[in-house]
Amino acid sequence: MTIHGRVWSPNDTSPPRPPHWVLKVAMSVTGLIMAAFVFIHMVGNLKIFGSHESFNAYSRWLREAFQPLLPYEGLLWVARLTLAACLLIHVWAAFTVWSRSRRNKGVGRPRGLQGWLAKLMLPTGIVILCFVFIHILDLTVGKLVAPQGFQHPDPQFHAAANLVASLERPVMAIVYLTVLLAIALHLAHGVQLAVNDLGGSSPRLLKIARIVGYALALLLVVGDSAVVLSAHLGVV
Repeated sequence: MTIHGRVWSPNDTSPPRPPHWVLKVAMSVTGLIMAAFVFIHMVGNLKIFGSHESFNAYSRWLREAFQPLLPYEGLLWVARLTLAACLLIHVWAAFTVWSRSRRNKGVGRPRGLQGWLAKLMLPTGIVILCFVFIHILDLTVGKLVAPQGFQHPDPQFHAAANLVASLERPVMAIVYLTVLLAIALHLAHGVQLAVNDLGGSSPRLLKIARIVGYALALLLVVGDSAVVLSAHLGVV
């Protein structure tokens, strides 16, 4: 008997492989959730242009939101656990799909700009995955790659000072700008791909998804690059 493309026997104790469509749906849903987070995160970063106080107040709100319904940092931990689950599922599904299709020599793959963006999905995804750990160490945990003098949020809030201290370093500014480009390229193709894999196959819907993906990528590059460059140059 053949199950999902492999021969199965009664003595086979290995778990059945998930069907291709399940992997695609999992990758699409988790990808869209993380894309929404990246956009919200960028909007929050723009508060640094108001003042350090407004940025620190935003950091404080993230920790105190919905108290006493949620405990201190409750909203942050809900977001962290959700994003961690999405990241693990997304990476697992993407790697599984890639490993199954690596023998495909390009038959049926898009050409032109979309084909070029499709080829960049794996390398940009790897760059983003590595950056997640760097970003956590840099501005959340404050270890290894964090700026000298990193200050944890309690009892005072130093989010703005930590941000500026990190990005005023040339190496970290270059790292952040490079990763922003990788995220933008990933989103530019990923949004349309997710909509298509979730069943939105009409040309009009795919065109809208493509425009949304390009717009989101552009907004992210412009918004977060402005934060990085302004912090590095001492404007904020």
